[in-house]
Formats: sequence, structure tokens, C-alpha cells
Amino acid sequence: MLRAAECRVADLAAVVAEQTRLEDYPLADRVEANVLVYAAADLRAADRQQALDELARALGEGPGVVVVEGAMDPAVVDRATDVFFGVIDEQRSAGQSVGDHFAKPGANDRIWNSLEKLAVVAPDVFVDYHGNDIIDLVSTAWLGPAYQMTAQVNVVNPGGAAQVPHRDYHLGFMSAAQIERYPDHVHGLSPALTLQGAIAHGDTPIETGPTMLLPHSQKYPGGYLIAGREDFAEFTTAHCAQVPFAKGDAVFFSPALIHGAGTNRTTDVRRMVNLLQVSSAFGRTMESIDRERIVLAIYPELLARGEDPRAEIALRSAAEGYPFPTNLDRDPPVGGLAPPSQADVVRAALAERRTVDELRGALKEHATRRETT
Repeated sequence: MLRAAECRVADLAAVVAEQTRLEDYPLADRVEANVLVYAAADLRAADRQQALDELARALGEGPGVVVVEGAMDPAVVDRATDVFFGVIDEQRSAGQSVGDHFAKPGANDRIWNSLEKLAVVAPDVFVDYHGNDIIDLVSTAWLGPAYQMTAQVNVVNPGGAAQVPHRDYHLGFMSAAQIERYPDHVHGLSPALTLQGAIAHGDTPIETGPTMLLPHSQKYPGGYLIAGREDFAEFTTAHCAQVPFAKGDAVFFSPALIHGAGTNRTTDVRRMVNLLQVSSAFGRTMESIDRERIVLAIYPELLARGEDPRAEIALRSAAEGYPFPTNLDRDPPVGGLAPPSQADVVRAALAERRTVDELRGALKEHATRRETT
């Protein structure tokens, strides 16, 4: 089993010392800072299967990150930018302080679920924006068809400090102690379930803090376990690469790639990117189950069992033990990277010996926080 205490900076350094070779990726335009850079026009003109195969190889066996220049029409990006800044203004007027998992409060502005909010406010912009063939090409290359799209806008304001370099969803949103409970093969499975992407909503020179990237780091086995380690934070911050973007450029990378938003060193640029988190179609159960109904049915029995270990094990089968997906506007992480799950709500009720009606109210409140409207 992988253990956080056994992770060494020298091992990560050896992995990321690998150099990306342009000759291994015939459709790429160039290699910049060890990152593969493609021209959208070349990908569109290429044989689709060849492009799918090469992109999948680049994200998995290669540097783990690709930049696609000219992925989206800048005019379409501008229309979406206007909508997003309008949403941010509404959030501020409503007194909402929308935080981030990996940055200090106030360093940026967030729009959680920008996918749904864009669709509701401006359906025509949504279709032009998300009906993008490059997004579809790279998403299909990594995840196959029937992928599920989510998106979150991140605006790094002038002076906004860099994020701590990190890995992403799923295992990247857990503490090292939680991650150690998962077997080694899940560390390899987790990055195969999602694709990370970002659309630049303005020209992004280095001084504005484009995403810091550590090419090839997705191949380091212990990469999920190093969160919070100061020695790894110093190494990754020092060795991450940054590539400038133009409006409409896109970057896509494995969620296991160590990365983070850079410091915005300007005094007047609000650097906006729309972060795409694309999920595999296979992250679903086979049957539709009313878990709240099950929990309420067995709760009196769980109360009666007290410290019987079978009660906790039965709860794991009955309740939703994973906190996502949720509405991060209303259900933000408290004291960690994730909000409480349905099972956590039941555990709290058991600890406090609440009645069934009290649990029903707590579950309803929990479910309401997760709704988007």
C-alpha cells in the first residue's frame, strides 16, 4: 500500500525529469516548457482517430498536459465573459463570498456550476461555447463518448497569490489519511475517471499567473499523498512550468498532473479561466436507489444497536457516503476539502441520539443544500 510517509521528493524529481519529445507526437506544433502545444486547425484537419489516439497517449503516457491554441472563437469567449462577470457581480451584491479549495479567501472569484448558470442566463452563448469541437475531441480522447461536463469559473484578481500545487478530483479532494484507506489500484483508476481543462477568457501572459504545470507528474505513484507536505510544495512550486495563453486557447490535463493557478502580479488584470471538469460516463450505479428512504427506515434499528459494529457497516451500504456531486455555492467545504456526506449527517444524528423526525429534517436540509435551484 502507498503511504504518505514513504513519499520522497527525489522520487518525484526523477519522474518529472523526463523530457517531452516532439517527434513522438506528429500532430503537435511544438513543445514549450515540456508541454505539448497543438494548433486547433491541425487537430481539426487531422484524421479523427489519429488525433484521439495521440491525445490520449499524451495525457496518459506523455507529459500529461496539452495546450490547444485557437480552440475557441474569441468572440464567443467574450460573450461568455460578459455573462460570467454579470454572475460575479450578482454574487457580490448578494453578499456571497465564494471560496476555493486551494487558494486563500479573497484571492479569486469563483462561479460554481458555470455550466448551468451560463445555460440559464444565455442559452445561445451556451450552445456556441460548449458546442466546441476541440473540447469534444479531447474529452472523447480521454474518457470516450457519453462523458459528463461540469465547469467552474475562476478569476484570479490582481495580486491574487498562487494556489498550492495539487492534484484534482477525486482523490485530490481528500486528506492523506483518507487517501491511504484506498488501495493502490484506485490511485491509478481515479485519474482515468476525469479530465481537467481550462479555457482562457483573456490573453494571459506570464505576469498574470497562468496555470502552473508540472509535466509528467501524473506518473508519480504517490502524488495524491503529498498534499500538505512542505518539502513537496517547495519542489513543485519551484519546478512547475507556465505557458502563456491567448484568448480562446485551451489547456487540458490529467487530474493527476500536479498544477495550480499562478500568482497574478499585475495591478489591473482580472485573469478569468473557465475550468472544465469532465467525468466518465461510467461513474454511476446500476440501479436508481432512494437512499434517504432506506436510511429513515433503518434509523431506529441503528439507534437501538448502539456500538454494534454491524450498525456502522450497514450504514455504509444504506447511505450515500460520498459528498459529491453537490452545490458548492450552498454546500461549501467546512474544515476540509469536501462538505459532509449523507452518511455523515446520519452519523451525527446517531451520536446525538436524534429522533427519526429530527433526522428527516436534517436530511431534507442536506438535500436542499445540494440542489442547484
